[in-house]
Amino acid sequence: MNPTEPSAALVRHAFDLTAHEQHRLAAVIAASPDLDPGAVLAIEAEAHRMLYSDLDAEQRAIYRMLVDAGVLDA
Repeated sequence: MNPTEPSAALVRHAFDLTAHEQHRLAAVIAASPDLDPGAVLAIEAEAHRMLYSDLDAEQRAIYRMLVDAGVLDA
């Protein structure tokens, strides 16, 4: 391999962050003993409902297009 070739410096790396994410999530939960995941999900669902509740016809069409494309959750 010639070290002056551009591809000679390229090295493929793969990182599995699963263990790190589990550790991070455990730390967040441990730091928040009063966390109520059900209440958080209910608040997020209500915020989502309020955000998309008063759309006009054109906005509803765009919203539907984005949901169908997988950009937004319904």
